[in-house]
Amino acid sequence: MALEKTLVLLKPCTVERGLIGEIISIFEKKGLRIAGLKMMQLTDAILSEHYSHLSDKPFFQRVKDSMMTSPVVALALEGVDAIEVVRTLAGPTNGRKAAPGTIRGSYCMSFQANIVHASDGPETAAAELKRFFKDEEIFDYKLPTMLSLYANDEF
Repeated sequence: MALEKTLVLLKPCTVERGLIGEIISIFEKKGLRIAGLKMMQLTDAILSEHYSHLSDKPFFQRVKDSMMTSPVVALALEGVDAIEVVRTLAGPTNGRKAAPGTIRGSYCMSFQANIVHASDGPETAAAELKRFFKDEEIFDYKLPTMLSLYANDEF
């Protein structure tokens, strides 16, 4: 199996509630490698591109406005099946319906202010990583714990 990269955005609600370190530690403790990390203030232009699939919805502008209330933290995470692992850790979009123990089940009560954005597939992850990171902002380094995280034929 190959290692996979995915994008996670720690949303403004996470930044405003002082949960950045706590949420990042969940991904690290699981064994995902941080390949990129930065704080940034999102603009209407980047959000219009990022949420273009919602452009015909009545809540489109509200979603964009909520994502500009404070900076976000962008993470490029890597691991075997990283996209699925991150989405499982995050839980369903609606925090009220998310199981206890998931990020959303533990940290939110909202459908929109739901702590993280996580890429939903390989094509989306590739496009989103390019949207939020320059090539030189993604790093490749070895985690000394790889052989403790996976069997030697898993990566």
